[in-house]
Amino acid sequence: MKKIIKNTLGFTLIEILIGIVISSIMMAAMFTSYTVVKNTYSKVTDVANISRSGRDIISMLMRDIRMAGFKYHYGLLRSVDPQTGESKQIGDSDIPQQDNLLFLLGDEGGEGAKDKSHAPIIIYKNTLGYDFVEGADEEFSARRFAVVDKQNIDGDTFCCDRIHIVYGDFDINATQPYKRYRISYYAKRLARTTGDEYYGVFRSLESWEEASEDWSVTCDGCYSGDLIREHLVDMEFVAVDKDGLQIKTDPENEPEKLYDIRSVDVRLTFRSSSKQGYFKKNIERVVKAFEAIGTFNIADNFLRDSVFVTVHTRNIGGIF
Repeated sequence: MKKIIKNTLGFTLIEILIGIVISSIMMAAMFTSYTVVKNTYSKVTDVANISRSGRDIISMLMRDIRMAGFKYHYGLLRSVDPQTGESKQIGDSDIPQQDNLLFLLGDEGGEGAKDKSHAPIIIYKNTLGYDFVEGADEEFSARRFAVVDKQNIDGDTFCCDRIHIVYGDFDINATQPYKRYRISYYAKRLARTTGDEYYGVFRSLESWEEASEDWSVTCDGCYSGDLIREHLVDMEFVAVDKDGLQIKTDPENEPEKLYDIRSVDVRLTFRSSSKQGYFKKNIERVVKAFEAIGTFNIADNFLRDSVFVTVHTRNIGGIF
């Protein structure tokens, strides 16, 4: 008969149950830690995205606003004959020193006159959308635009301003070297659901190029409505003169004011992108603006952050 081995090593049922309980507690603690870290990372990412969005667009706006009103002068070299005293041009005789592009201030009035203005800076207050519409204008061969005002959109109370920036350029290799460009920044709604509404910042580029005695919109690199950033809450532009007073860019009623602009105050407000929100519960707060009518109260769980900057114009003043 085989001997029964005593003192066999192993775990009792109670010991196994205790081990399972301890392991469950450890796993629960690890999962809780992971959830906390994940939520914290999401919040940090949201803040970083808001900050990056503001910096990127502000950099673009600063560059474009500083170009407003720029006009290129080719500056041909000339020499003087010492015997006759006559001035002669040296080289590139077929390139004029200044462009002959038609300039429209937009002060003639009528529907669409302001939209066609070539003034260095035009600001539309509280206006959504700026869509290219091909076709029909009997007087000019330029494209016309469908302007969608925010007042016609039910429920919109604060978004957004639109700005047009016009400047000149030059390409010596082109048949017509002088060109005039207009860059537009504007907003369109991207989402509209209860408690989750935001817009997108869009950018368009147009160009006018001389063609014989007429002019037309031609630009190989032009584009309409490129989306730059999402989750915009509000966008505001305020033109300011040398005394710090606000200028209303109205070419029809105050055309002379368009050349008194010395700087543009810019405000962009973005919100967090996470659908779960940023805060655990809705909180009430105030989003500030330059103008009292633009300041609004809001209550939800999304984080909002605004960037304010003053951009000085460099080329506005004198003859454009």
